[in-house]
Amino acid sequence: MNERNRQILRIALPSIISNITVPLLGLVDVAIVGHLGAASYIGAIAVGGMLFNIIYWLFAFLRMGTGGMTSQAYGRRDFPEVIRLLLRALLIGLLLGISFILLQYPLCQVALTLIAPPTAEVEALTRTYFHICIYGAPAMLGLYGLTGWFIGMQNSRSPMWIAIVQNVTNILCSLLLVYGLGMKVEGVALGTLIAQYAGFLTALLLFLRYYGRLGRYLPKPLLTMQTLRSVCHRQAMSRFFSVNRDIFLRTLCLVAVTLFFTSAGAAQGEIILAVNTLLMQLFTLYSYIMDGFAFAGEALSGRFIGARHAEAFHSTVRHLFGWGLVMTILFTLTYALGGSAFLRLLTSEEAVIAAAATYFPWALLIPVCGVAAFIWDGIYIGATATRGMLLSMAIASATFFLLYATLHNSWGNHALWFSFLAYLTQRGVVQTLLRRRMVYQKVA
Repeated sequence: MNERNRQILRIALPSIISNITVPLLGLVDVAIVGHLGAASYIGAIAVGGMLFNIIYWLFAFLRMGTGGMTSQAYGRRDFPEVIRLLLRALLIGLLLGISFILLQYPLCQVALTLIAPPTAEVEALTRTYFHICIYGAPAMLGLYGLTGWFIGMQNSRSPMWIAIVQNVTNILCSLLLVYGLGMKVEGVALGTLIAQYAGFLTALLLFLRYYGRLGRYLPKPLLTMQTLRSVCHRQAMSRFFSVNRDIFLRTLCLVAVTLFFTSAGAAQGEIILAVNTLLMQLFTLYSYIMDGFAFAGEALSGRFIGARHAEAFHSTVRHLFGWGLVMTILFTLTYALGGSAFLRLLTSEEAVIAAAATYFPWALLIPVCGVAAFIWDGIYIGATATRGMLLSMAIASATFFLLYATLHNSWGNHALWFSFLAYLTQRGVVQTLLRRRMVYQKVA
């Protein structure tokens, strides 16, 4: 194995492990309340978890934008800027988190209006869950900045350990609070809250452990107006918000497509909703793996662009697409040979399994249609070519809605899957066409 492949796997493998642990936080909460004897508990955790997923998903730009800019600063060995980027991300994450806490009541009301719980009891329990977990917003948004910064520093092992600590803490605290102290939904919420701050504290300790030597680049004294002006320098903040604005708008498009896919399936009945939910698990599993390679692309491409090392950058792009081809073949064959068995692990409902067979060929095309989008996303983030990401996502989203509006009356659920695969493909195609103008010129 050559050095470039080792660099890619050194970042990709820990990132894949981190990604796979992400759904465990939600699964643990559901499993714990699922044994309390009331369906309303499960409903409250499901709705509350969805609310926070959407909120934090929209602010994931803190991770992506910080990662791309940090990797470039690291590549050109500009360590004072590396430290300023971290402080900038932490400051913005902290301010956003405090804003969420202060605005928690109107936020909760708007969220529950958009995602209406099925009963008054579920709504009341969801409010309890929300008003406890919202106090974790500063920790979660701070973690986004720290995680992006670690990846920009070519370090994906620290985010992996953070995710492991969060999951273990969540399991232990939730079990203790629910079964040891007799709490119910509030115990699960407190367990999640404690786990979030445990993750944030772990991130700070890992920073001190591995990057304490960068402390000499910290402004001294730290808490002064001069330091604040340095961190919030007008030109730097303008670039920071320009990059993150594009990512935020891109994420809005992504959320719109994802939510519409679910609602359009639900409108066709509970069987189709169940089928689409199960088949989308194949996409989710594939995305966890491919995101690991996207993170590697983000870290390495940003580093080599910052260092103006064109040969290493182009070599990284070639090797990333090589790994993308391997993953595409592997996942396509795995789904073709074992996809039906995988669905039976998720459900025993024969009506759902039989209906899924009709749409399963669409799911087999997910790896082929999605590979370029995942790889290019990482490279574009590393290059901070976020305008290209936004443009490709906007065109792909418009394609998705236009195709579905045109075909759904005659194709039914097939139109939904065709539109989704066209959306994935379009993202990769547009980014491929824009690569020279948006990305390659940055390392020329």
